[in-house]
Amino acid sequence: MYFKQFFDDKLAQYAYLVGCQANGTAVVIDPMRDIDQYINAAAKENLTIVAAADTHIHADYISGLREFAERGVKVYASDEGDKDWKYEWLIDSNYDYEFMKNGDEFKIGNITIKAWHTPGHTPEHLSFLITDGAAADEPMGVATGDFVFVGDVGRPDLLESAAGQENVMEPSARTLYKTVEEFKSLPEYMQIWPGHGAGSACGKALGAIPESTVGYELRYNNSLKSATSEDNFVKFILEGQPEPPLYFARMKRDNKIGPAIIGGVPKTQRLTLRQLGNIVNKEGTVILDTRERNEYAAGHIPGSLLSPLNKQFNTVAGSYITEDEEIYLLVEEHKLDEAIRDLYRIGLDNVKGFVTPRDLEMYKTQGGELDKLPVVTFKAVENLTDQEAVLDVRKASEYEEAHVDGAINIAHTRMLPRKDELSSDKRYLVHCQSGGRSAVAAALLKRAGYDVALIDDEFENYKAVQPA
Repeated sequence: MYFKQFFDDKLAQYAYLVGCQANGTAVVIDPMRDIDQYINAAAKENLTIVAAADTHIHADYISGLREFAERGVKVYASDEGDKDWKYEWLIDSNYDYEFMKNGDEFKIGNITIKAWHTPGHTPEHLSFLITDGAAADEPMGVATGDFVFVGDVGRPDLLESAAGQENVMEPSARTLYKTVEEFKSLPEYMQIWPGHGAGSACGKALGAIPESTVGYELRYNNSLKSATSEDNFVKFILEGQPEPPLYFARMKRDNKIGPAIIGGVPKTQRLTLRQLGNIVNKEGTVILDTRERNEYAAGHIPGSLLSPLNKQFNTVAGSYITEDEEIYLLVEEHKLDEAIRDLYRIGLDNVKGFVTPRDLEMYKTQGGELDKLPVVTFKAVENLTDQEAVLDVRKASEYEEAHVDGAINIAHTRMLPRKDELSSDKRYLVHCQSGGRSAVAAALLKRAGYDVALIDDEFENYKAVQPA
């Protein structure tokens, strides 16, 4: 059996290529939208991808299942859950597909993939037990999707906190408890191949190790260890979950009704300086600045958003840009493809053009207007005026642990829909733990017309001068 794990560090997402070398065929489990990466990897091993499968309707990225279906590959999707949790784009389609229920299986050469219904994170969630028939008649491991991670389990609150369903958080947690009880009966030697790693918003304590075993997780996974009783598990698993990125609801919708087919990762063109001038503050457009926050603060195109091309790029862009807005990138040319691919993975396809930091310097030299973002340290909160307030954009759990007295707390991933809660008559000093999240939030608020200053400082510096 051939086995390869793929990892995207920005979305902290794992996909799996599993192949039968005896007959040269393979399946991809939980593919991302840019499926060329799997096709190329399979070709290098003389394998042809003949099947693709999703563990569930994903909330954090666009699935590649439809892209595979478009190419004539047979796709497998869950038929568990109620009518609200079906792959609507597959029903009555002309694609080659098969819906799976608990216990159903399919084969790729000598390899058997068996569906195990593991609800809780979502109602339709499947895990896939994988048996290498050339060597054994029992599964060697399980692709757990968003059910069990290394060090955690999939959060059961997303249907309510991200997808907008009411009063489903606790029932989902209780369903997850029952699934965890089933997990405890698996052989301890069985390998765990999770759908996400450290950095994903699909859990609160995911580990960075790429795989594990049932026995190890039962011993050291605190979420599993909390399942000494149903009530204890429910309390533990719902406590301290981070606010989900705003775009999660859109991903659920798109993966359910069918992601757009646009012919692969989009291409775009470099703008002239005249074209750049024409889009500044143009309604329905967003200029996304991917430079570091100090460069943005020193001089940026008026009305532009900030999202450095780091591990938070997808989260910030997905939470601050709507699907209908035209996107223009300010990005180093050698990083352009990376940025466009990242946006494509979360359904932001409307990239119309780009400029480089060098173009920005020329734009300034030729009289183009640039704006600045005021930057202060935590010393600025010591003597606030009546017209000033502190805005803390960390997670609620971080805020509860320690915060500036009187500070307003809105997580940076929820700022777009909640910005109207702020007053247009105040000047907001925006902070997080070390300046990264507050910088992107301050840029969003500045674009919306608020008077803001970025506290580019370590929160530990503020705590260090507070009375005991």
